[in-house]
Amino acid sequence: MKIAKFGGSSLATWEQIEKVFQIVVSDKERKIIVVSAPGKRYPDDIKITDLLITCGRKSINGEDYSIEYSQIIERYSEIANGLCLSSDIIDEISLNIEGALSSSKENHAKYMDAVMACGEDNCARLVANYFQMKEIDAEYINPKDGGLFVTNEPGHAQVLPKSYLLLHELRNKKGIVIFPGFFGYSEDGDIVTFSRSGSDITGSVIANGVKASLYENFTDVDAVYSVNPSIIQEPKEIKELTYREMRELSYAGFNVFHDEALIPAFQAGIPVNIKNTNNPTAPGTVIVKERKLTNGPLVGVASDNGFCSIYISKYLMNREVGFGRKILQILEDFHISYEHQPSGIDDISIVIRQNQLTSTIENQIINRIQDELHVDHVVIERDLALIMLVGEGMRHNVGTTARASKALANASINIEMINQGSSEVSMMFGVKASDEKKAVQVIYEEFFPKVSSK
Repeated sequence: MKIAKFGGSSLATWEQIEKVFQIVVSDKERKIIVVSAPGKRYPDDIKITDLLITCGRKSINGEDYSIEYSQIIERYSEIANGLCLSSDIIDEISLNIEGALSSSKENHAKYMDAVMACGEDNCARLVANYFQMKEIDAEYINPKDGGLFVTNEPGHAQVLPKSYLLLHELRNKKGIVIFPGFFGYSEDGDIVTFSRSGSDITGSVIANGVKASLYENFTDVDAVYSVNPSIIQEPKEIKELTYREMRELSYAGFNVFHDEALIPAFQAGIPVNIKNTNNPTAPGTVIVKERKLTNGPLVGVASDNGFCSIYISKYLMNREVGFGRKILQILEDFHISYEHQPSGIDDISIVIRQNQLTSTIENQIINRIQDELHVDHVVIERDLALIMLVGEGMRHNVGTTARASKALANASINIEMINQGSSEVSMMFGVKASDEKKAVQVIYEEFFPKVSSK
């Protein structure tokens, strides 16, 4: 049994949904289909989910959302008409969305989750309706009926363990199951969404639950590339990589696959195949537990910006028991999470997303660190980018750090910090955000010399 998840670009138009249909019926092992909300038809288009968010926010504020609502219904109608579906499906979709928008606004977060989930939910209803019109035994399954129960954390749902046992029953369905992605239900019966792009998570969770042989994730690219194609022309395609490598790349800015979605598949040992809806015969990229290390130390180079570092120095810091815990406790008191923590004998840097810091919070954190920890120096440096070198092969290759550092030095790029995890699957270089693109280019060219940059 294969689980196939289709992203928003694969469902943006009736022509794309026809491609989805042909892909699904071409392989009898594709038994459960997870769908996203319709995405962009062209670069400046607006995603259905974004229109729903606007409707929800305007509704909360007592503002008129009729224009956005009409745009949503027009999008679904355009798809339904192109697929020659009955108007009944649009009536059903309209009632479903109206019901969500008119529901209780007492809890704004719960209300927005219910509204946002309409994108995936109604797309699944429409796709199932089309399969049925084509005389295919297919059934829309609501996540509550399917057994997908999650924690009551709006926008950040986590799957409850019992879901995996309940979802296993989907194996007994005779026909094709069409399942909406992105959301589940709390034990109180409320709709709760995963983080944005969470349909990947739904597919992975279902694959784990039914013990699928393969989880296929269909998107709009032929494969995962070794670097962002907007930075490097014709980058190398990655044919195979490990779960850990993909998670590191996703974390560092690769948006092909949600970084949380690999965990359920990894736990069940299910390979993941990223494929292109517009070119389904291409082999794509396969994500596995282990692979042969035949392509050098790196599998990819990724980057992300919007970071800052809290640099703290204190003589004999290394001998002070509990020093690190006290720093993290201060951050926790401000509900701030950290990304990296490179340190030396007398100093430490805490790397965080700088959108967590307002000027007021920044001053308060500095004052608390100075007053409570009696440090020699504390400063916050903003506008950093993190360059991630990812590859299982780094554990078996000497000189990776030296090669990367030399490439950056030759390009006159100053390294603000270096950090490598104990697993040796990734290495992080912190640079100024203004040097991000150039840093990626020179490191990529060092390790993948046959590809030229833009």
